[in-house]
Amino acid sequence: MEDNKQYDENQIQVLEGLEAVRKRPGMYIGSTSIRGLHHLVYEIVDNSIDEAVAGACSEITVILNKDGSVSVQDNGRGIPPHIHKTGKPTPEVVFTVLHAGGKFGGSGYVISGGLHGVGASVVNALSEWLYYKNCRDGKCYTQKFSRGHVIEEYTCKGDTDKTGLYVRFMPDATIFEDVNFDYDVLLNRMREQAFLNAGVRIILRDERGEEPVENVLHYEGGITSFVSHLNSIKHCELIHQDVIYMKSQNGVSTAEIAMQYNDTYSETIMTFANNINTIEGGMHETGFKTALTKVINEYGKKYGFIKEKDNDLKGEDTREGLTAVVSVKLQDAQFEGQTKSKLGNSEMRTMVYNLVTTKLSEYFEENPAVARAILEKTLAASRAREAARKAREASRRKGALDGASLPGKLWDCQEKRIDVTELYLVEGNSAGGSAKGARDSRYQAILPLRGKVLNVEKSRLDKVYSNQQLLPIIQAIGCGIGDDFDMAKLRYGKIIIMADADVDGSHIQILLLTFFFRHMKKLIEDGHIYLAMPPLYKVFKGKTERYAFSDEERDAIIEELGGERVEAERYKGLGEMDPEQLWETTMDPTRRTLKLVTIEDALLCDEVFSLLMGDQVEPRREFIEANAKYVSNLDI
Repeated sequence: MEDNKQYDENQIQVLEGLEAVRKRPGMYIGSTSIRGLHHLVYEIVDNSIDEAVAGACSEITVILNKDGSVSVQDNGRGIPPHIHKTGKPTPEVVFTVLHAGGKFGGSGYVISGGLHGVGASVVNALSEWLYYKNCRDGKCYTQKFSRGHVIEEYTCKGDTDKTGLYVRFMPDATIFEDVNFDYDVLLNRMREQAFLNAGVRIILRDERGEEPVENVLHYEGGITSFVSHLNSIKHCELIHQDVIYMKSQNGVSTAEIAMQYNDTYSETIMTFANNINTIEGGMHETGFKTALTKVINEYGKKYGFIKEKDNDLKGEDTREGLTAVVSVKLQDAQFEGQTKSKLGNSEMRTMVYNLVTTKLSEYFEENPAVARAILEKTLAASRAREAARKAREASRRKGALDGASLPGKLWDCQEKRIDVTELYLVEGNSAGGSAKGARDSRYQAILPLRGKVLNVEKSRLDKVYSNQQLLPIIQAIGCGIGDDFDMAKLRYGKIIIMADADVDGSHIQILLLTFFFRHMKKLIEDGHIYLAMPPLYKVFKGKTERYAFSDEERDAIIEELGGERVEAERYKGLGEMDPEQLWETTMDPTRRTLKLVTIEDALLCDEVFSLLMGDQVEPRREFIEANAKYVSNLDI
């Protein structure tokens, strides 16, 4: 009760200026992880992209500097340089005041991705220092900040014939877990923006290494080039050669769609609103999917591909093997959803629906060979879906998909609460036996995997339902796949893949991750899939035993133990460890190391799985040859 007396008016804090950003950075950039670090660059670049959308910018240069800072320069209009009504120079207001910007209904930006005016000020608040050079109206102005505070006053540096904004900032190492930018992550984002804004040139350069690395991203083809790129990284065969492109405009709102089918069994539909990746979809995606299904069914019936006695094609049939980009630009975009990445403007559903219904129907009439190829692909998908339904029902009749029935090879745990339960998917019977003896049976369940796991990248859903290696996994996890997937039926909070630290173990891991990514993606997105990290070595001297998880750690332990009479027995597999060793190195929650499997970039994941597990051999060989030099601990 004594503590309650301490709660009075003096305990109510008001965070001034940018203090709130530094106090709770995650509220503004999502997290202080590597993802949040890259978000700083996106915020500054997005402001330059908005200049491009306004028709005022044609080139953006992003440089990773040797000192760890990042600079972004554009040739846009620059920031109005005069004194703002607050009494401060307008650029200073932009970089120090939250919710200050030209995107709140003024005439500066009709369409913009930066809705809240927090971008530049948040980057400033979370930077050790930030410097800008603003060129506009024939003059050049500079200013410098440290953690959001002015350290060099606003100064006119003289005349210039250039326009645009240059920003250079050093992320604050006291805020972020890691301040090393990943060039490939930035490259993917910059390429995406270049595709979405046809004609804009984005130059990305990395000057941190001995030799600078540079990519110039410039696509006159816009999202048509985007779709071609997406299909090229899938290393697949195309159903038709030309990308289908559609566009419409209504006042200041525009909608454009590019689409092309390939011979894979998965779909890739990327949607954007004002250049923001709406990963949760929204109204524009709904309009596209509904219209696509309608057009294909109507064409199929009109020309006899679908008989009167046949059922209509379902949406999933019409999207198998489809790669599409849907991009809309509009005023007053309303975003919703958990990550504010779902478009809520209902008028965009109507606009996209009408565009696809009209233009795709016309395209099919004018290109009957392409229409036929697409219909044949969708009809094959429909037949496979029916086969999958029968396989699913057959599995149900056998009890394989009944939530009350568990696989015979599963050693279940006593607890039922998913906040504490764990399912270990263990490679091989021998390791499974060790894991059973090692586990804490109160909350750790063991499912040994026997035989080769199906490569689902090359298989439709009907093959998955009839696969004797995957069915026990589906059955044990409990939430089903495909149309049956229901997260509420999940039986374990952690699903841990435990495989040997060798080539075969890595193969098992990638096969299982491919399965989860393609058929239970929500488990990865919600943070339920983990990789166990068994030790590579046991290092011992006399009665002293230590475990090493890398060559470097092994060498350090050997040096620590004195070097002489120290031995190290590389583990060949999990089955070599007795239950006690397996528990203390790999399964004991107080000592083990688990790697959480995340989807930082779904597109990159899609590319990797397509490359490593798809039908095309040559791209896989090239990938292996290019990356072989980075492989360590190879045990063949």
